[in-house]
Amino acid sequence: MSAVICFALFMGAMVACLITGYDMLWALLFGIGLFALRGKANGYTWREMWRAMWAEGGKLLPLIVIFLLIGMITGLWRSCGTIAFFIYHGIRLITPKLFILMAFLLTCVLSYALGTSFGVIGTAGIILMAMARSGGVSDAVAAGTILAGAFFGDRCSPVSSSASLVAAVTESSLYDNLRMMRRTGWMPLGVSVAIYAILSVTHPLTQMDSTMLNALQESFVISPWTVVPAVIMLVLPLLKMSIRHALEISIACAAAVTLWVQHLSVWDAVKVLIMGYHPTSGALAEIVSGGGAVSMVNCSVLVFTASMYTGLLSGTKVLMGAQGIMEKLAQRAGLFTATTVASIGCGMVLCNQSVVAVMGEQLVAESYRKQGASNGEKALDMENSGVVLSALIPWNIACSIPLQMMGAGVGSVIYAVFLYVLPICYGLTKTKFYPKQNERNDSR
Repeated sequence: MSAVICFALFMGAMVACLITGYDMLWALLFGIGLFALRGKANGYTWREMWRAMWAEGGKLLPLIVIFLLIGMITGLWRSCGTIAFFIYHGIRLITPKLFILMAFLLTCVLSYALGTSFGVIGTAGIILMAMARSGGVSDAVAAGTILAGAFFGDRCSPVSSSASLVAAVTESSLYDNLRMMRRTGWMPLGVSVAIYAILSVTHPLTQMDSTMLNALQESFVISPWTVVPAVIMLVLPLLKMSIRHALEISIACAAAVTLWVQHLSVWDAVKVLIMGYHPTSGALAEIVSGGGAVSMVNCSVLVFTASMYTGLLSGTKVLMGAQGIMEKLAQRAGLFTATTVASIGCGMVLCNQSVVAVMGEQLVAESYRKQGASNGEKALDMENSGVVLSALIPWNIACSIPLQMMGAGVGSVIYAVFLYVLPICYGLTKTKFYPKQNERNDSR
């Protein structure tokens, strides 16, 4: 069976999953079965293929623990009022003429603290969209702004699952990656702030609705103690403490706040840790629900399976043709251009941000090795391309699910300014951060 036929069948399975709503995991498992049969027909043994799969999948096992801890912390931050604290005080700072700008800044701060775009959109995003609609602000402008802010932290937060994933697949230092992402993020952030300031003037709120503030006060004790778990998570990584230990300390603190400030029982706190926070009453019950270790199980299995899949493709030489194309493109247009093209292609075909990171790395890894580029450079190129650009592809779940949650149309992506300004700014200034790129270009 040829690779083309296998890919065609795999793509058919992907499309079927998207149309029917089935998890993409089934398409990946189907793809593994297809290419395993192809590998066997081409002379590879089951043991050889398993070793190739495990070589990629095995190195992500430590990441699964981080994923589960992230699920726990997002659940407890909901129950202890950390997320409510940010939303409450963020909304209080909003003025009608600065609504769009403040919505962007609020979602940026919350996404950096929380590390999950879906979590931000499912809480603050829904509340801000309700404010926008009641105040006469365009759905597209508001949703695009919120989408951009939500993915700000998805890229560079120390508790971001995608940042940890990219560091794992590229075998680079998460701390060094975060430091470089902050350095390369200031310019696009400044440009985005300026554009959103203009949009704020042209799309002001006609009225302020205090319903959400009242609902937050009724559902949570808005105490300064509720922000302590977030402060711990932001400060400890700066002190070079491992992400895992910082997560564990923040989880312990959030559990204490849940018990003594929000007055939940020990059993309720344990349920939040595992199953997530799911209050049965209150005006914001559905909005603040979520998190828990269980919420990250599917993501963990998907990432592990995707890594096994790419290991199989690499081990059976299926990717050699695509890797060769990327090498030629990298030689002519640069490594970042090749990574961007690979990321967009994977994002359009595989429709999942996490799978894009795993598969994209396989396509460009050899190009970086041959040009003597570091794993850190490869990680930063991926973060500044695939991680954010996935959210601009309408049928990619990084874009489609957030828009569905906010009840907005595809036209909203036009206003997700930060997501396309970032790769543009980075592409134009990369030699400032990696001057060796000039040497490599000169050598060619």
